[in-house]
Amino acid sequence: MESNEKINSEIKSENKLKRSLKARHMNMIAIGGSIGTGLFFASGSAISTAGPGGATLAYLIMGLLVYFLMMSLGEMSTQLPISGSFETYASRFVDPALGFTLGWNYWFSWSICVAAELVAGSLIVKFWFPSTNTTLWSVLFLLIIVTLNMLSAKAYGESEYWFASIKVATIIIFIVVGLLMIVGIFKNPSPGFNNWVLTDGSGRKAPFVGGLLALINVFLVAGFSFSGTEIVGLAAGESENPSENVPKAIKVVFWRILLFYIFSIVIIGFLIPFTDKNLLKSGADSIAFSPFTMVFEKCGLAFAASVMNAVILTSVLSCGNSGLYVASRMLYSLSKEGKAPKFLSKVSKRGIPVNAIYITTLVACTAFFASLIGDGKIYYILYNASGITSFFAWLGIGICHYRFRKAYVAQGRDLKDLKFKAKLYPFGPIFAIVLCTVVIFGANIWVFQAAKFSWFDFITNYICIPVFILLFIGYKFIKKTKVVPLKECNFEYED
Repeated sequence: MESNEKINSEIKSENKLKRSLKARHMNMIAIGGSIGTGLFFASGSAISTAGPGGATLAYLIMGLLVYFLMMSLGEMSTQLPISGSFETYASRFVDPALGFTLGWNYWFSWSICVAAELVAGSLIVKFWFPSTNTTLWSVLFLLIIVTLNMLSAKAYGESEYWFASIKVATIIIFIVVGLLMIVGIFKNPSPGFNNWVLTDGSGRKAPFVGGLLALINVFLVAGFSFSGTEIVGLAAGESENPSENVPKAIKVVFWRILLFYIFSIVIIGFLIPFTDKNLLKSGADSIAFSPFTMVFEKCGLAFAASVMNAVILTSVLSCGNSGLYVASRMLYSLSKEGKAPKFLSKVSKRGIPVNAIYITTLVACTAFFASLIGDGKIYYILYNASGITSFFAWLGIGICHYRFRKAYVAQGRDLKDLKFKAKLYPFGPIFAIVLCTVVIFGANIWVFQAAKFSWFDFITNYICIPVFILLFIGYKFIKKTKVVPLKECNFEYED
C-alpha cells in the first residue's frame, strides 16, 4: 500500500513544474522580458510622434499603470503562486470564460512576440551582412531559444539573468554618457533645453507635439515597451520561495525598469531633436538609427553602431527567450485546467512542459514567412498585434484583482493575513481597467485620420479586439459559464 502511494506521489510530482528559480532569476526575468526593442527602437518613434515632453509623459503614465498592475499581480501571485497566474485567477474570481480568453490571448501575444523578435534578430544581422538570408538566421536564433527552454527552468533563468545583465549595463552606461553630454563634458557646447522648445516647419512645437491624440498613440508604444513585467506572476509557479521572492522582485524590478525607461527617454529628448528624420527610422529594419546608437555617435564613439547592434541582438534573444518560456507555461496551465488539449500538460523529468514548447515554437515559425511578405511589414504586423494583446492581459489583471479582494473580504477573511497587500486599492485596479480600455480602442485611432484609409492598417490594428470578444462569448455560450459569486471564489492552493 505504501509502495503504491509512493509511486503515485512520484508520478504526480513528475507531472509538475519544478521550483528552481532563485530570487536573482526572478528579478532579471522581469527586466529581461520588458527591456527590448520597445526601448532600444520604439523610444525614437515615440519622441518623433509626441515630442520629448509627450513621450516622457506617456511613459510616466504607462509606468504608473504598470506600478498598479504589479501591485495587483503581487498580491494575487504571492497568495496563490500558480503557473497559470491571471488566467487561473480570472477563472476563479471572475468567470471561467474570461480565464479561457485571457489565457489563449496571452499565449498568442507572447508566441507572436517570439516570432517578432526572430524577425528583428535576423534584420539586426543585416547590419553586418547586408545580403544575408534572414530566414537562416531566424532558424538559428529559434534553435538557441528552444534549447535554452528545453534544458530546465533554472537554465532559462540563468540565461535570462546574463542576457538581462548585458542590457542593464548598457542602459546604465548610456545614462551616464548621456548626462555627461547634456552638461557639456562629452559634447561641447551642451545642447541645453534647445530640443525641448524646438519648432518644426509645419508649426509643431516641443515639448508636447501633436497634443492628446499623439499622446494616446504613444501609449501603445510605451505599453509594448513595458510589457513583460507581469512575467514575474507566471514565474511564481517555479520560484523556490514565492512568498518572499515575488514581492521582492515586484518592488525592485518595477522601480529599476521605470528609472531606466524615463531616464533614457529624457536623455534622448535632450540630445536628439524630435524633428530628426532618423528617429522615424528607429524600427527593426533601421538598426543604425536606434536612438541609443545616435546618442553614442554624437558622443564621438565611431564604433557605437556595431557595439549597440550586438547589445540589441542579445536583447532580442532575451525577449524571445522570455516569450517562449511564458507562452509555454500559459499553454501548460490552460491544458491542466481543461481549456486546451490534454497532451499540452505533459512535463519532462526536468519539469519542462515539452509539448507546450513545441506548439509555441510552431507559431514562432511564422517569422520564416517574413522573407516572402517583407521583413519590415511582417515585423510591424507582429509588433502591433503583440502590443494590443498585452493590454488585454493587463486589463484582465486589473479585473481579477478587483474581484480577488472583494471575494477575500466577502468570505470573512482578514486582510492582515495577505502575504503581500497592494497599495491604493481599489483605485489601482480601476485606474488600470479604465486606461487599458482607452488604449485598446484609442491607440490606433490614427488609422481613421490617415489621408488615405487603408484596410491593411485597419485590419492589422483592430483585428485583435473582435477576436478577443468572440473567444469570450464563444466559450461562455458553449460551456454555459457564469460569473463566479464572491462567496464561492476559490482561494485554495496546493503546492
